[in-house]
Amino acid sequence: MIHTPFPPSWERPRADSYKGNFATLTPLNADADVPELYACSHLSPERERIWKYMTAGPFENQEAFHAYCASREGKEESIFFTVHSHALQRRIGQIALLNIVPEAGRAELGHIWYAPEAQKTKINTECVYLLLRHLFDDLGYRRAEWKCNNENAESKRAAERLGFRYEGLFRQHMVIKGENRDTAWFSLLDSEWQERRQNFERYLSGDNISLTELNRNGRITPEV
Repeated sequence: MIHTPFPPSWERPRADSYKGNFATLTPLNADADVPELYACSHLSPERERIWKYMTAGPFENQEAFHAYCASREGKEESIFFTVHSHALQRRIGQIALLNIVPEAGRAELGHIWYAPEAQKTKINTECVYLLLRHLFDDLGYRRAEWKCNNENAESKRAAERLGFRYEGLFRQHMVIKGENRDTAWFSLLDSEWQERRQNFERYLSGDNISLTELNRNGRITPEV
């Protein structure tokens, strides 16, 4: 068998704008983005629950949130994006490419949150799809990762629904906000992407289709 050698490195993901049918991702700009992002993620207990499993937040005030976002703006090792909802015509969340390792052709999708009014819509699915398409189709990456607090059942369900495969548990992996975090690891490989991409596109273009079932066995069944 002839093995094609890997390149010495892959290109880094690009901090560009990525537009879908439901949302557009733009590189984080603290000055422009923070007022709307703060309003949709603070000021009520329901909105501040967004931060329960995040490594930071909620923030005492808009100035503190601005400082946090500004510290993550324009970094090479991680790329933070602001999510713009087409339907709501405003900013409603964030998503990031983290732990980017070009020499291994891998990156992690993380720091994902959305305002309550954007949750359980197709926005998260499309945002993940746009970044996975960039990693696999544009850059030829080998691996995308998803990590979350093992207690975050919604994030684990989301990872599997989106086609990531569970790899295992890193016990006592981190201390976040003074508490232990066991971290669940998931991955999606380039060899799996072609089928997953078709499932994403079928789900995003159709009505009443379950992405979970598409990724599980290719069948179209009503979304529950």
